[in-house]
Amino acid sequence: MDSYKRNELLSGLAMFGAGVAYLVLTLNLPRRGFVDAAFVPWVLAVALCLLGALQLWAWRKLPDKRGEPAEKTESIDYPTVFKSLALVLLFTALLETVGFVIMTVLYLYAQFIVLTPAEQKVKHLQYALIAVVSAVVIFYIFRHGFDLLLPVGLLDF
Repeated sequence: MDSYKRNELLSGLAMFGAGVAYLVLTLNLPRRGFVDAAFVPWVLAVALCLLGALQLWAWRKLPDKRGEPAEKTESIDYPTVFKSLALVLLFTALLETVGFVIMTVLYLYAQFIVLTPAEQKVKHLQYALIAVVSAVVIFYIFRHGFDLLLPVGLLDF
């Protein structure tokens, strides 16, 4: 088995295993209705199980490439990975103090810029608009749809 096919198998098994473990943990959460605090973790666990199963299904259909020349693999862009990790850590550290809406807007906007390819022009207005709309919609869904409180931070008037 070539390394690509082995990696696909391992990632599928890891996703499926993590999904099953998360599902078992989610089933231990107390339920109070159809949409409650356990609903989103349950949906995420089921989705992770499905993704793992789809990955394993796709792995089965991969051709065996023994003896063929290896394809050119893309190199990992470590600066982008570290910038993204730093943004997630900053978002988590300031979420309680600054608030969900403001931090989500800033995080999404900065993440869009980090993930924009170097040869492409950064679309500041489009990124800012998407970040603001997304943050407000997510806050509204969690606050009024799921009746869950998110940190309001500086917007607490």
